[in-house]
Amino acid sequence: MIKEDERAKLRVYIGASAGVGKTYQMLEDAHTHQKQGLDIVIGAVETHGRSETEKMIGDLEIIPNKKMNYRGVILEEMDLEAIIKRRPQVVLVDELAHTNVEGSKNHKRYDDVLELLENGINVVTACNIQHLESLNDIITRTIGIKVRETVPDSFFHRADEVINVDVSVDTLRTRLKQGKIYDSAKIEQSLNNFFRKSNLSALRELALREVADVQSIQDKDYRELQGIEQAFLPEKVMVCMASRGSAKKLLRVGARIAGRLANDWHAVYVETSNESPDKINPQTKAILEENIRLAKELGAKIDCLKGDNVADELIKFAKENAITQVIFGQSARTRWELFWKGSVINRFLKEVNDATVQVVPIESCHNS
Repeated sequence: MIKEDERAKLRVYIGASAGVGKTYQMLEDAHTHQKQGLDIVIGAVETHGRSETEKMIGDLEIIPNKKMNYRGVILEEMDLEAIIKRRPQVVLVDELAHTNVEGSKNHKRYDDVLELLENGINVVTACNIQHLESLNDIITRTIGIKVRETVPDSFFHRADEVINVDVSVDTLRTRLKQGKIYDSAKIEQSLNNFFRKSNLSALRELALREVADVQSIQDKDYRELQGIEQAFLPEKVMVCMASRGSAKKLLRVGARIAGRLANDWHAVYVETSNESPDKINPQTKAILEENIRLAKELGAKIDCLKGDNVADELIKFAKENAITQVIFGQSARTRWELFWKGSVINRFLKEVNDATVQVVPIESCHNS
């Protein structure tokens, strides 16, 4: 793959949790590449004291860490400048979601990886599924832990390969009990918290789905590039939320449609001058924030449009973003008001000809 074109390549090993064997697999594959004649070095590796992983490093060249003084304490960080100066063909960079010590050139390690790629150095890295930014709220809800260090989805879109390192839930828990993941003091607590079977099953499913999604997109792009067959063009979905009133039903419908037809989708609302942050009433603001939170959990991109003519802003957004599927909500009260005030939906239907519009009945503009 390195020989195919000039752009530096990025491979990401992803797993359901610590202990699945991402670092071990990365090192094992590195030895294979080295035997094939590739100039490959270790930029950052974290063995967590696991003897099997430490042995796997073997004779691979390690770029020494850079020592940094942080508030009187000497800490070590990956030496980005030294790697660029050394210019290997491939560098291994573990712990992708790591936050660098204050004073480092880049704030996050994934920014270091992007800089290495820009300098023509191929990178192999590793990450747990819970660090994927778009899954942050879902992870919190599923396992009850707020993950602070995240990696943006755009980073994974840059990857040339995303490889799932997978083991069964029972195997992972056995590894934990044997002291192969954490030291003995943490085992019982981990088994009853993060490493509960239900948590690991959910994380494993998320990892499998993420890799399948990336593979599907890459396959589509490859087929389109090679002209093998007409590539499937995903729909572009837009859910129109009112600035006031719950949008839960609309968002769930939008998420289901997007799950079948689209790679991503938009949750859109129009902020009028009367609903600006300094004028909006607390209750309306709280409901709007809840709508936005749910939209993010469901995987939507949030778009706040600003203007006093709601129809104009929605129509403009749909045209500029080539939206093909639109979901509106309509209560019995708003249907009665059509006789007196006209309709945003009717305006939209008249002016946007290339989109399928669905109107979802809701109980009222404050309940859905």
